[in-house]
Amino acid sequence: MARRPLPRILSKDSAQIARMQLARSRELARTAADSATDVLHPLITVTRGLRRLASAGRRRWADTPKDKRGQLLFLVASVALVVVLAPYGPLLAVITLMSAAAWQGRDRTPPAPEGPDESQTERLQSLYDALVPYFSSPEDPAPLYTHGGEWGKAFPAHEFDDSGRVGHLVIRYPAYFPDGEHDARARIEQLLTAKAGRGREYHFTWDEEGNQLTVTVLPPLPADIPAQHFVTAPGETVLGFTDPSEVQRTLPLSYGEEQIDVPPVVWRTGVRSTEPHLLAMGHPGSGTSTLLRSIALQALRYGDVLIVDGGGTGEYACLTGRDGVLAVECALPGALASLEWAAQETERRLIAVNLARQEGDPPPADARRPLWIMLDRPSVFTHLAGADGRKDPQTLLQVPLRHGRAANVTVVVAEQFDSAEALSEAVRQHTRARVVLGPAAPRQVEAVLGAPPHTTPVGHVPPGRGYARLGVGPVHRLQVPRTPDPYDDATSDADRQAVLELLPARATAVGAEPTDLTKPAVTAEAAG
Repeated sequence: MARRPLPRILSKDSAQIARMQLARSRELARTAADSATDVLHPLITVTRGLRRLASAGRRRWADTPKDKRGQLLFLVASVALVVVLAPYGPLLAVITLMSAAAWQGRDRTPPAPEGPDESQTERLQSLYDALVPYFSSPEDPAPLYTHGGEWGKAFPAHEFDDSGRVGHLVIRYPAYFPDGEHDARARIEQLLTAKAGRGREYHFTWDEEGNQLTVTVLPPLPADIPAQHFVTAPGETVLGFTDPSEVQRTLPLSYGEEQIDVPPVVWRTGVRSTEPHLLAMGHPGSGTSTLLRSIALQALRYGDVLIVDGGGTGEYACLTGRDGVLAVECALPGALASLEWAAQETERRLIAVNLARQEGDPPPADARRPLWIMLDRPSVFTHLAGADGRKDPQTLLQVPLRHGRAANVTVVVAEQFDSAEALSEAVRQHTRARVVLGPAAPRQVEAVLGAPPHTTPVGHVPPGRGYARLGVGPVHRLQVPRTPDPYDDATSDADRQAVLELLPARATAVGAEPTDLTKPAVTAEAAG
C-alpha cells in the first residue's frame, strides 16, 4: 500500500514559513504602533491633562456648599470678562490652559530603578567574593578580582528572576585562567551552582576567545506530555523533548486541550543511519523501561519488535500478542531462543540483500521491513546463564550489532548503572546513540555519553528526565514522553487510555497457529 504524503500544513518547511510570516506581521504591527505613539505623544499628553483638569473642576464644584456656589460663579465670570477685555487675553488664556494640561497629563509612573537593588547587589557581591580565589593571581599587575573589590567590571550583564535569584549572568575572567581544562571548569560551575541558588539547572557557555562565561538558568522541561502519535517519517524515532535552542525542528503535539509545538530529540535508524543502535542507562525508577515502551510503540507503526525483559516485572505485558510483536521473553530459555533467531534472521537478511544487489533487483520486502531487538536489563540473563552453565545471551547480539544497519535491524539496550560492568564489549562499542536518565553524577553522564553535559544535573528529577547524545553530536537535555505500563494499578486513567490507543490490534484469533521464530518474518507486502 502506497504511503500517503503528510498534509502540507504539517510539513517542516510550510510550518517554518508560516511562523516567519506571523513573526514578520507582528513586528510590522509593533513598529507601526510605536511610530504612531511617538507622533501623537504631545496630543495624548494634553488630552489626558484636560481630562484631569475637568475632573478636578467637577470635584471642586461638588465640594462647594450650595450657598457659596453663586459667589464662585461670579468669580469665574469676572475672571473670564477680564481675560476677554485684556490685550491678547484669549491667546494667553489658551496658552496657560494648554501648559497646565500638559503638566497635569505628564507620565507620573516612577522610573524603573537602574541597576540591581540592595539585595541583588549583595548577591552579586557574594558571587564576586566567592570567585576571587579562582580568578586572581598575586603576579597580576591589574587584577580583575581582588579581595574587597567591586563586581561591576567583572559582571557586565546580569538579570534576576521574580524570586530575586540570578537568572542570567555574564562573567569576565582573566586570560590566564585555564578554561580549557575540564577540572578547572567544573570547579567554577560547581561554585556558581551553589552560590546562585540550588535546585535549578544552569547552562554554562564558555567563550575562550573573549574570556567570558555566560550562566543561564534553564526552565524545567515539560514532564507531563503523554504518549501519542508523532508526526515523523519512517526511520525516525522520538526519544523525547529538549530545549528550543538546541534543535531546529518542532513537532505538533496534543498537550491537554491545546496544540503546542515542542522541539524533539529525533533518532534516525536504518541503512543510512550513523547511530543504528541505542544504549540507555539509569538507576532503578529513572524511566529506562518507559523509554523502551515509547520506542516500541513507535517502532510497531513500521516494523516488527522482539522484546527480552530481564527485569521480569511484566513491564511489557501490554505488548504480548500484538501485531508486529514477535515475542516478549522474560525467561532465560526463551531469551536465548529469541536472540539466536534474531542472529540468524540478520544473517538471512544480509544474504538476501546481497543476492538482490548482485542481480540488480531491489531488496525483498521481508528484508526491508525494520526489525527491532529490545533488551531490558540483559545483565540479569548474563548472571543466570553463568550460574546455569549456558551461553551469555549478549554474545548472540554480536551479529545484529555489527551488521544490523545493512540488514535494517536495530538493537536497543537498557541497563542500570550498578550492572554496567556486565555489558559486553559489543554492546559498548556499537551503541553510538546514548541516553542517561534519572539523577546521575557528572562523571557517570560523561562516562556513558562520551562528553560532559553543558548543564548542571539536579538532585531530584521526574522519571524519564536526563540527557541524550547521538553519535558525536551535542549533549541534549531530554524528557521522555509519559508512557507508563497501562496494566499498572498506579497508572492514571488518562495515561492508561493514551497508551492503549497506541497499541496495535491482537495478532491472531483464538486457535490460530503460533509464530515459528525459526522462520523469517513474512510481512503483508511479501504475502501479497
